[in-house]
Amino acid sequence: MPHPARPYRVRVTTRDTAASTGVDHVWPTGLTTTPAGGLALHGRALQDLSREYGTPAYLMDVDDLRARAAELREEFAAAFGAIGTTADVYYAGKAFLCSQLVRVIDAEGLGLDVCTGGELAVARKAGFPGERIGMHGNNKSESEIAAALDYGVGRIVVDSFEEIDRIAAAAQARGLTVGVMIRVKTGVEAHTHEFIATAHEDQKFGFSLAGGQVSRAVGTILEHADSLQLLGFHSHIGSQIFESEGFRVAAQRLIGLQLEVAREHGVTLPELDLGGGFGIAYLPTDTPLSVRDMARQLAAIVADACESAGMPLPRVSIEPGRAIVGPAGITIYEVGTVKPVVVSDDLVRTYVSVDGGMSDNARPALYRADYSVALANRPGSEDTAQSRVVGKHCESGDIVVRDAQLPDDVTAGDLLAVAATGAYCRSLASQYNHVPRPPVLAVSRAGVTTWLRRETVDDLLALEGE
Repeated sequence: MPHPARPYRVRVTTRDTAASTGVDHVWPTGLTTTPAGGLALHGRALQDLSREYGTPAYLMDVDDLRARAAELREEFAAAFGAIGTTADVYYAGKAFLCSQLVRVIDAEGLGLDVCTGGELAVARKAGFPGERIGMHGNNKSESEIAAALDYGVGRIVVDSFEEIDRIAAAAQARGLTVGVMIRVKTGVEAHTHEFIATAHEDQKFGFSLAGGQVSRAVGTILEHADSLQLLGFHSHIGSQIFESEGFRVAAQRLIGLQLEVAREHGVTLPELDLGGGFGIAYLPTDTPLSVRDMARQLAAIVADACESAGMPLPRVSIEPGRAIVGPAGITIYEVGTVKPVVVSDDLVRTYVSVDGGMSDNARPALYRADYSVALANRPGSEDTAQSRVVGKHCESGDIVVRDAQLPDDVTAGDLLAVAATGAYCRSLASQYNHVPRPPVLAVSRAGVTTWLRRETVDDLLALEGE
């Protein structure tokens, strides 16, 4: 179901807005302001949470997360049902994964996409049904393939000719027939950072349209009919996508491939996976499509492509990750130092150092990602300062928010909250400079639960040899 109207306006500050601007769409739905002017999540003041659990800490609005998962499932089911087919939603575990989250995904009726043996192990720990798991990866090991088959994973997305042979041999040894999809480079380059655009030719994922690779892969799989069942084609065009046009081109090319397969091999492939990559708002200026609009546009794209090709409608699947957990997450930090730096005659930038940084959010260093940030423990001054929120690590690129207008009275001991950190922050987190990783705290109307505890120095030292 669509999200309800937001019940509050929270004053946040980013590179594009003054401190007095009311902006709330980058924050989770459970965020409110306290009577004292700070921020709270489901009635729990962020300052109280920081005192109880420490900082930095990831907070996950579980009610928001559940609503987004349900909205995706319902809207895609309705949109594709209206054109006469079915849509499955697989949560992309790479965005963020832990066993408690997997149980939420299970309860909301979604499938689960994993891409390593470690992610599969988390799914197994949570008891997620194997038949609703899809496994990705461009270099799956024999042990990972074996673990997937032994757990009854419903489909494996194949990425190379070597992998086809490995999966076929493992399945044959077990007397199994496993469903597989072929990952295809459709040549569509989404309008995003080059490291997260994943369907153009010059990158590691999938089979190329050039040189007859896809047709050869189809033929090789069909030769292993006793152990492999070819379900269809898979594509993933990138991440943080705000429009559907790239999906249109990808779908047209994939359905055209299905027509070629039907003509050349006499096989009609029953499924089509369009991947994920649906964008979210990190900044007030970001305007991603609503779930309903994206679902209806993708359904129309598939229907038009199939009609043009004279092909039957396939069962369609998508793999959102960021769109489910990203907006539900907040990271809270404590300010340690505030340092004005004279950049030029016209600019003094205030460097606000916090007790985390690139070890808990690598995205600004990797992709120059931008975020919205707010003073969380009190209202702050109406006057602002050109600020840069930075971490505590020994890197000049250790930046959390590159450009922000923060209240000019921010000082040591204040609490900052960074929005939309539910995806690719904890999952990319490191122990750089031997800084233990923060906890993940699930906050809902029912209370606070620790999904992942804070690492300790003892955890770091436990890896040391004698």
